[in-house]
Amino acid sequence: MKISARNSFEGTISKIVRGSVSTEVTLRIGPAMKIVSVITTNSAKRLKLKKGQTAHALIKADSVIIGVD
Repeated sequence: MKISARNSFEGTISKIVRGSVSTEVTLRIGPAMKIVSVITTNSAKRLKLKKGQTAHALIKADSVIIGVD
């Protein structure tokens, strides 16, 4: 797969929380690192996502906001 996004991470789906409209997918990309994404439930069904499956997180953002107390 060739893509233009510079931030691409491969990992294993470790958790899926399905809702009626959206689904939360947790992708383990390292021993202590994970990425959590919320996608439409229709997309999750179309991709046939399941726990333990290898997947890719592609991050393309115009801005990243960081905050501290």
